Amino acid sequence: MSYTPIDKSTNYFNSKLYTGNATGRTISGIGFQPDWVWGKSRTNTENHSAFDAVRGAGYDIKPDSTNAQASNTGITAFNSDGYVLGTADSLNSNGQSFVTWNWKANGAGSSNTDGSITSTVSASTTSGFSIMTWTGTGSNATIGHGLGKAPKMLIIKNTNNTQAWMAYHASTGNNTEIQFNATGATAGSSTAWQDTDPDTSKFYVGGSAGDSVNASGYTYVGYAFADIQGYSKFGSYKGNGNNDGSFTYLGFAPSFIITRRTDSSNSWYMYSRKTSTTGGNLTDKYLEVNANGAEATTTGEYGFDFLSNGFKARGTGGGTNANNGNYIYMAFAEAPLVGSNNVPATAR
Repeated sequence: MSYTPIDKSTNYFNSKLYTGNATGRTISGIGFQPDWVWGKSRTNTENHSAFDAVRGAGYDIKPDSTNAQASNTGITAFNSDGYVLGTADSLNSNGQSFVTWNWKANGAGSSNTDGSITSTVSASTTSGFSIMTWTGTGSNATIGHGLGKAPKMLIIKNTNNTQAWMAYHASTGNNTEIQFNATGATAGSSTAWQDTDPDTSKFYVGGSAGDSVNASGYTYVGYAFADIQGYSKFGSYKGNGNNDGSFTYLGFAPSFIITRRTDSSNSWYMYSRKTSTTGGNLTDKYLEVNANGAEATTTGEYGFDFLSNGFKARGTGGGTNANNGNYIYMAFAEAPLVGSNNVPATAR
């Protein structure tokens, strides 16, 4: 399958800042109809809140919690340039500052039979992102993802039961799993992914209820991500424990990254260009995927420089840059170094 280079990253991923007022209203300026909206209060202790077009507006699922999805008025509709907020405190409490991260897929999705289980899939092959839902069988199976390219990261949640969010990352391999809502190190697993990497049409799941990816009779939602040159990248880096930390080449200026230490217990740290207050390269504020706390400002432990072609650790904290620590990341572009000419630019 051929791919169309992305000249404008914000046609597929964009962050949005706003202040809550406890009144239903439209949030616009996203630049596209978002199919996955993930939001968080920056100023108060509130759970994360996520909505997608496949499960439908009005159904909230919380990335920092094991809870099943629930009816929620956080987002009541998606539209061509944003979404309609309801009155739920999680995304519209009066006076609180909020951020949402917004991804474009392909609307409500359609039936996909590429796997042994028929799934509903909303996929953007251009941006390498898809949303999938399916019902578990309790046995080894495959799920179609619709990307036409092997995903490098999967995030999966049982939607009608209290279970952990499970993640696959190509850098840690197909015989490991890591929980998206928790702080534990990567754990070995011979069942979650059947010891098999995803391919261009499907990914592999086991039937063990403990792995939370395909237990019999339960419903699941999954989010799949592929590397797209100049727009998104999913990889790993090694920490050095130094304020002049590791540099990770992306091939684009990052807008948003999530990092996670994998060889010990730690948080998933989220950094966004739009929430930075330094005015320079240093991105000094972060949220944690697995926690409901307010946004924190780094004091030299967890900062990153967002550069024209990648990111560089500027802190010494174990969560992002311990000496010889192993880290994975997911990153999305603010501006690509590759466009329609498909030629990487030279970094400044």
